[in-house]
Amino acid sequence: MPLDEEHWSLDDCSDLAGVDAPTLQTLASAGIRFSLPAGALLFEAGAHPDGVYLLASGRLGVKPGGKGDFTAEIGRGELVGESGWLLKQQRSATVVALRDCELLLFPNYELDRIAAQSTEFALALARLCARRLRRSNRHDSEPKRAHVFALVPNRIDIDVAEVATGLVDELCQLGRTELVWDARANAHTATWFNNIETLNDHVVYVADSSASGWTRQCCRQADVIVLLAAAGGSQDPWPPGLLEVAATRGTRLELVLIHQDRIASGAAARWLEHLPVAQHHHLVDRSDVGRIARLLTKRGVGLVLSGGGARGFAHLGVIRALREARVPIDFVGGSSIGAIIAGGVAMDWSDEQMRKCYHRCFVASNPVNDYAFPFVALTHGRKVSRLLGREYGEAAIEDLKLPYFCISANLSTGKAVEHRRGSLAHALRASVAIPGVMPPVFRDEGVLVDGAVINNLPVDVMCKHSPGCVIGCDVGADRGFGKQRVNIFQILMRAGMINSNSTAAAQRRLADVLLIPPLKEIDLLDWRAFDGAIALGYDYARAALEDLPHLPRIATPSIPIIRPSSLTLELERRIAAAVSR
Repeated sequence: MPLDEEHWSLDDCSDLAGVDAPTLQTLASAGIRFSLPAGALLFEAGAHPDGVYLLASGRLGVKPGGKGDFTAEIGRGELVGESGWLLKQQRSATVVALRDCELLLFPNYELDRIAAQSTEFALALARLCARRLRRSNRHDSEPKRAHVFALVPNRIDIDVAEVATGLVDELCQLGRTELVWDARANAHTATWFNNIETLNDHVVYVADSSASGWTRQCCRQADVIVLLAAAGGSQDPWPPGLLEVAATRGTRLELVLIHQDRIASGAAARWLEHLPVAQHHHLVDRSDVGRIARLLTKRGVGLVLSGGGARGFAHLGVIRALREARVPIDFVGGSSIGAIIAGGVAMDWSDEQMRKCYHRCFVASNPVNDYAFPFVALTHGRKVSRLLGREYGEAAIEDLKLPYFCISANLSTGKAVEHRRGSLAHALRASVAIPGVMPPVFRDEGVLVDGAVINNLPVDVMCKHSPGCVIGCDVGADRGFGKQRVNIFQILMRAGMINSNSTAAAQRRLADVLLIPPLKEIDLLDWRAFDGAIALGYDYARAALEDLPHLPRIATPSIPIIRPSSLTLELERRIAAAVSR
């Protein structure tokens, strides 16, 4: 809609559809034009209405009642504040600028005068008010995908050019993408920025490491501020005020830790201690940029693996089939045996590494045969702890290559516990503590046991992290006992999963893709069915993926075209100049 600096036409404003041209001209001439910087308040819930606003460029966020998160957005060419004028009542919501905005204010007295002369105008605003009320009541307004990113390094020696060009290459596969840096944009207006965002699916702004005007501009424009830091470097702060501005506007903060050759152990915990980020990512090599791009745009693939004893080995076959089909695995989590195998995926183990590890743990050495007098459980649980410690070492969950979670059940509260930080081996020990078979894990938050007790297929937890597409693999769907005789271990394992049965159907419905390998003939404790379970999972998943062409796929690598990047040259020039100074 042509609402640029010279021509403020209302002809194409959909909110004013049906209003005659002379009335629109009268309305346009009555408008008071002004600018509003990102983060500034347009009006507050409870305030007396001064008129109706038209957003000419930028974006506004709406908080009903003035509390909580933004639940709606106002885009270019839309009206806001109409209900206050129609009802002659106080504002019912707080509206904040999410971008640098250009607006027109139509004062109440002008609106009253125009409405008295044009029934169509009053009806247009009444219909707009009714549409928004209906959407609010039905909760059918889809949250907008973040598509504008600001890369903000905390030091001048961060190779932001490399990250930016790699991110843009990946985003170009998802849609039209524009790369903007200060050499191009530092003299442009809010309308120019609005046009750049309107014409593209994604925009990447490259900020400075200093508190420059350009850095502030980038952060005001962004849906997501991506903080870049060298994982092993000094914890230099980002430009002052950046985190506060993000909190005011509801901008998502994500952290990218750049590593040399391999993930620096303990680095993530050190950085995350004081940063209120929604997610953190590890960047070790170029292959990680694709995963980061997918997760930033909420187009990634999250894989959830259920518990199910020895049937869980089928997960290994499913994972192999997904990898062969080039389906990305960007976020992974699970319960019980699913949590253990998900841990291997998160550590970026190959299919062969995982096969050797889990064969060593479960087939070459039965993990639940360190029997004990059953004061608390039938086994000591020390063998499981020792095996987990041997295979996963001192790995921390926040240091894993892929984002990861596992689930345990808190007997003290009756609720599920999500593990996202701390020792991976300790979290897994809690997630596999089958009640009666292994002793529970005692923590400050309570007594923790096998996650399958409450949530055997935690798809809901994965959905909370919004990776994009969620694949659930349920190897515990069949409740049979297999071919062997029933013993106390089988009874306790099955009894431990009973409570999650009531939620299982709901969890399966939440998954975008549900995989249920046919494992009825495999017993829950038949560790020697290892190879057979893997084969069943692999064959099933291969066939299922043929019927799922809509699943995201990683593009086949092509021969790269080596050419100089203007962004790279510009940033290298400025870095060299700064270093020389």
